[in-house]
Amino acid sequence: MRRNWRGRYRNNWYRSRNNENNSSDNQSLNNSTNSHRVSSTAGSSRAPANQIPTVIPINETTNIWKLYFPTKDQQPDLELTNQIRCFKQFIEKHKNLFDLEKIDQTRSVPLDVTNLLNDTEFISSWPSFNTELFEYPDKTLRLLEYCLHETLKCESKIKVRILNHQPVIPLANLKVNYFGKLVTIKGTVIRVGSVGLICTSMAFECSSCHNLQAVIQPQGVFTAPTSCQSCNGGSRFEPLQSSPFTNTTDWQVAKIQEIQSQSLSGTIPRSVEIELQGDLVGTACPGDVLSVTGIVQVRGESKGGEDGKRAARLLQLYIEAVSIHSHRNLSNPTLSFTLKDYYAIQEIHATEDVFRLLVHSLCPTIFGHEAVKAGLILGLIGGTEHDNGPRSNPHVLVVGDPGLGKSQLLQAAAHAAPRGVYVCGASASAGALL
Repeated sequence: MRRNWRGRYRNNWYRSRNNENNSSDNQSLNNSTNSHRVSSTAGSSRAPANQIPTVIPINETTNIWKLYFPTKDQQPDLELTNQIRCFKQFIEKHKNLFDLEKIDQTRSVPLDVTNLLNDTEFISSWPSFNTELFEYPDKTLRLLEYCLHETLKCESKIKVRILNHQPVIPLANLKVNYFGKLVTIKGTVIRVGSVGLICTSMAFECSSCHNLQAVIQPQGVFTAPTSCQSCNGGSRFEPLQSSPFTNTTDWQVAKIQEIQSQSLSGTIPRSVEIELQGDLVGTACPGDVLSVTGIVQVRGESKGGEDGKRAARLLQLYIEAVSIHSHRNLSNPTLSFTLKDYYAIQEIHATEDVFRLLVHSLCPTIFGHEAVKAGLILGLIGGTEHDNGPRSNPHVLVVGDPGLGKSQLLQAAAHAAPRGVYVCGASASAGALL
């Protein structure tokens, strides 16, 4: 009887809670957006309940400290002051490492971590730098950006691109314990999304006193202010999308998969999404091998109904990229030749039937199937492109009964290609491969 009582009233309780939540959400949305509608990446127009909106001071244009630390005090404390002085001394001593013209164009500064760690004066003044960079990357990177902005006299806000960060973590070890940490991973790009715009800060106008204030939009989620800083009574705000205090930046999502040498035999290769912003957008192409340094973040799935309640408890790890290094011609380690390899190439060239030798060298673990191997070899080599003619890249369709080694043949062909990616049929169209 107890189980029947819980089942009898459970649906009514959920229905009443949903009606209350929907009514409060609609009221908050009407109060905040008024006549303009702003889309949200998380499917909700409100910030999370435990998240306080961060207001950016718009009247203090000359305060560089507030540009990078809007929530902190007017001046840094003693510990931060010592760290700022230490890094500024490093910048003054190694000014030849920074190209001011390129920094103004890209609004980013490449910074080699090995130069900092090898500087004895810097490490003696800031011994916990490497630990703080791993444990608290957001605060440490903002501090470095503030020092570079003030020392190099930059005209606009800049971003630091960390280079040669160690160690490189395998994707299999990327778990929730790295949340909020700075990590470096290596993998092959299997999918690249379209380029969009993400709002980093938005200006709001109070409907009572018409005062303007800018609010940071964390991870692109629409976040409205809770009260007016001028009249302390306004609760209705209108977002100003065309205001000069509303800032947007380029945004793109790519998906990388662990390289073949790191994946275990017989298992599905692991993959993770990376989020690119600013000058990093457009630097990833399908098939490239990338070393990505970034901050591990989480995002929740957005669904409706009962699935939405379950999805709210499921979080997906992704990496907010700080820097990207592309190994364009290193997707296959066999591309590096030795003197012995060159002698072997000469002997192969001297044989009468070179194509037959190439066919038997593809996936030697599978005996026979010379016709299938020949088709895959021709697909790897490609054809000759003519004007107003068929395209030079042929498509090969392999059809057969299960257990004949079709997947092994395709994996061998992908491994032989300089920029080959082995994907399943569900993600082939998303990867622009069909």
